[in-house]
Amino acid sequence: MKDILCKLLTVKSIVTFALTAAFVYLAVNGEVKPDIFMTIYTVVVGFYFGTQHEKNTKDKD
Repeated sequence: MKDILCKLLTVKSIVTFALTAAFVYLAVNGEVKPDIFMTIYTVVVGFYFGTQHEKNTKDKD
């Protein structure tokens, strides 16, 4: 359990969670501009999960 928490405290995880929280906050308040924020959000989340997938693939080899 401690290892999982340590892995969640990496910079890319913190940035991804912060952007997700910001998106939820702006969406709830109706202030989100979907065309701008979704582009940034998609790139960051895609990068995060892409690197996680690549890391897991390399660990299996």
